[in-house]
Amino acid sequence: MITVDNIAVEFSGTTLFSDVNFVINENDKIALMGKNGAGKSTMMKIVAGVQNATRGKISAPKDTVIAYLPQHLLTEDNCTVFEEASKAFAHIFTMRDQMDALNKELETRTDYESDAYMKIIEQVSELGEQFYALEEINYDAEVEKALKGLGFKQDDFQRMTSEFSGGWRMRIELAKILLQKPDLILLDEPTNHIDIESVIWLEDFLVNKANAVMVISHDRAFIDNITNRTIEVTMGRIYDYKANYSHYLELRKDRRAHQIKAYQEQQKYIADNQAFIDRFKGTFSKTNQVASRVRMLEKLQIIEIDEVDNSALKLKFPPAPRSGDYPVIVEDLTKKYDAHIVFQDASFSIARGEKVSFVGRNGEGKSTMIKSILGEIEHEGNCKLGHNVKVGYFAQNQASLLDQDLTIFQTVDEVAKGDIRTQIKNILGQFMFKGDDIDKKVSVLSGGEKTRLAMVKLLLEPVNLLILDEPTNHLDLRSKDVLKDALKAFDGTLILVSHDRDFLQGLSQKVFEFKEKRVIEHFETIDAFLERNRIKSIKEIDLKA
Repeated sequence: MITVDNIAVEFSGTTLFSDVNFVINENDKIALMGKNGAGKSTMMKIVAGVQNATRGKISAPKDTVIAYLPQHLLTEDNCTVFEEASKAFAHIFTMRDQMDALNKELETRTDYESDAYMKIIEQVSELGEQFYALEEINYDAEVEKALKGLGFKQDDFQRMTSEFSGGWRMRIELAKILLQKPDLILLDEPTNHIDIESVIWLEDFLVNKANAVMVISHDRAFIDNITNRTIEVTMGRIYDYKANYSHYLELRKDRRAHQIKAYQEQQKYIADNQAFIDRFKGTFSKTNQVASRVRMLEKLQIIEIDEVDNSALKLKFPPAPRSGDYPVIVEDLTKKYDAHIVFQDASFSIARGEKVSFVGRNGEGKSTMIKSILGEIEHEGNCKLGHNVKVGYFAQNQASLLDQDLTIFQTVDEVAKGDIRTQIKNILGQFMFKGDDIDKKVSVLSGGEKTRLAMVKLLLEPVNLLILDEPTNHLDLRSKDVLKDALKAFDGTLILVSHDRDFLQGLSQKVFEFKEKRVIEHFETIDAFLERNRIKSIKEIDLKA
């Protein structure tokens, strides 16, 4: 049991939250929710012990192990995958090395009766008691089992971590967490940059093998599948629900309705009493009653209504100009990097108005195929765009490609042409950039703000082929819903790469799966494909367990 006791965080005269109390029990699976800036990540860092609160404390039994996976990984680049994963046992190896060093010292010393000698004996005895109480484990075998379970091959073990993408580094960190068997796992946006297969594995691990878990995530399907409790951080306090995310949304709606009703009743009560005070404050016979009511109103605690983030992205793609019957045609396409084959002999076509998804594990060639379609890289075979195709492309790293030195207004003004330039402020307002916001430099924007700004640039001219590579990274749940609705209404052709199952569902009628150097065309909705893939992946996980 881990206790959060009267935690408060204050800085620059501002209170982020105060008097926060809750208990994390064994096997609690908690979603930590709240609008951006509410203090979710700060709360998690305090529980993890990597940041101090202004007041209050975190209490836990002496041997409690807390494992924390931050939003931005800190994996070092100077060791191999196997060495990095083995750091899960670093405390045990350190204990063993200390025992060896002390025993060697005892072998060379001859001051058997001295206090120093007896102190070393006590240290060896204490360390030995701790070390030999541990379950006997073949550590190398455990590391190998964890890495293979997460999709690493034997050949990967001795490769440097610097050779791997963010998604694969995330798996290394998850392997370390698995090997530690912690009492509490803290995860801050764990599904960003990892593929669907990894997310399914992570869900299975957290539900069936982990002890307590606390997670921050914008992936609705993920948090619904793993959590049984939701803690909302809002207006400097918390609300604790024994419910998963979807049920919590219903309960929060009910809570706010009750707050509004109670607030309105209280305001009427205040108005009635104030009217009495104003009417009789000069009347001698009512002096005591007036004074009593004044004191009562002064002591009254005003009911607060929880804030609601009413800012909403307004997104509508311009009508798509008519293209040819097949905007994308791929014939016998092969892509190699030296001896490494990404995919080979890929052949498919995408018809006008079709919405398709590219899915597959990280590194299987989804983004490479997009670059081939766009003509950005050389390849073998044919890949061409159809008649009158106008492409709108949102790259996986689109937000990071923005000029950091420009303001929001300058970023859009730079690419706007013709009459649209007179509408820049209105367009930015639709994307939640209002007032003085438009003069902010790109360098100070959050990940979500940069993603929205990159989306503005995409909408400045009509296109009939939209190619979106991981467009929802850094977008909150409400913004993702708005983008999804806009894509459903888009009347052109869509190619979508995403690992977010909730976002994908209902969006495409056909799936191209990138797997084992092949591109496999599935004539089924993304919903049917994901369900079939989920069941298959869980069966594979069970076999590896």
